[in-house]
Amino acid sequence: MQSEQRKRVIAVIASLTVSLTIFRLELLKRMVRAGHKVFAFAPDNDVRVERQLAAIGVDFVRIPMARTGLNPFQDLATLWALRRHLRQLKPDMVLPYTMKPIIYAGIAARTLAVKERCFLVTGLGHVFSDQTTPVMRSKVIRQLCVVLYRIAFRGAKVVFAYNEADADDLRRYRMLEDNSKIVLVSGSGVDLEHFELSRPPQRGPVFLMIARLLRDKGVAEFVDAARRLQREFPQARFQLLGHFDCNPTSISHDQINSWVNEGVLEYLGHTDDVRPYLAACTVFVLPSYYREGIPRSILEALATGRPIITTDLPGCRETVQPGVNGFLVEPRDAESLADAMAAFARQPELAVTMGQRSRELAEARFDVHEINRVLFAWMQLE
Repeated sequence: MQSEQRKRVIAVIASLTVSLTIFRLELLKRMVRAGHKVFAFAPDNDVRVERQLAAIGVDFVRIPMARTGLNPFQDLATLWALRRHLRQLKPDMVLPYTMKPIIYAGIAARTLAVKERCFLVTGLGHVFSDQTTPVMRSKVIRQLCVVLYRIAFRGAKVVFAYNEADADDLRRYRMLEDNSKIVLVSGSGVDLEHFELSRPPQRGPVFLMIARLLRDKGVAEFVDAARRLQREFPQARFQLLGHFDCNPTSISHDQINSWVNEGVLEYLGHTDDVRPYLAACTVFVLPSYYREGIPRSILEALATGRPIITTDLPGCRETVQPGVNGFLVEPRDAESLADAMAAFARQPELAVTMGQRSRELAEARFDVHEINRVLFAWMQLE
């Protein structure tokens, strides 16, 4: 009888449909295995994702949501749609992640007196980094977001943060009434069986970057660093894998084609399975100055056994022990990036030794099943 009382109706809310299976599949599976009834909310039609969710016993609910932009009419439509669906569903718990789901699902759930409201702060976004907008406009937008976060978080059961910088900002801007409800977790985690350890190829070096094609991800710096290395190491290859995005800082098809035609970059397109590309590379590179939580692409590279070059910024720095499993570089600094990449071109054996340390770090800190165990414990789902 006590076990039955713990079963819940849970609504998981996302801003990108495919993220439900890329980032949350193991968590959703665990919820269903524990006997909970799970509904996944997201905006995009994606038949493949809906089939994957149905196969594990999760119902999909489509909602209107613009992932980017500040159109108040679109956001109000999101809020009212969420409120309408949640009123019909009567969930015991909501678990939104990323900014808009957190804010609007959090507010909707509060107005409907949903008792258990848990939040996954996977990254607070660029408005908290002063990197991409004019200072005054950034401050106004940030203050508005702070107010909305405070409303959404009021009465929260638990708020998970992926890195200490985001946790510090939650405290600094007094977004919660009770900071003891902030719990630090090591990102979304990675399935160590799905992403198996492999030895870097002997040929090379092959530098691989996987990211959405946004300037904030450091794509231009990656290309600039590649130009610098090509002169000294003509055998080196520089690969970019990722999809185009509707974000204001997105990189155009023409720009990518220009770099490819220049001979400095191999564009690999977009894929649903990054494992063959990780296995074929020597070093993983992500020179992001986007306000990351903990980048999933880096976790997958760690598990595969690849050294990491990334920026010394929140979210990214958590994945690298400098000089042990990779290097941290200055953001927006192609010269610093090129120097780090050159170390692997000069000393090919580094990729093997540092790659092994990467796998060990993934096993110690980023195992998805251990992270989900922590989430379940704080949400009291088992």
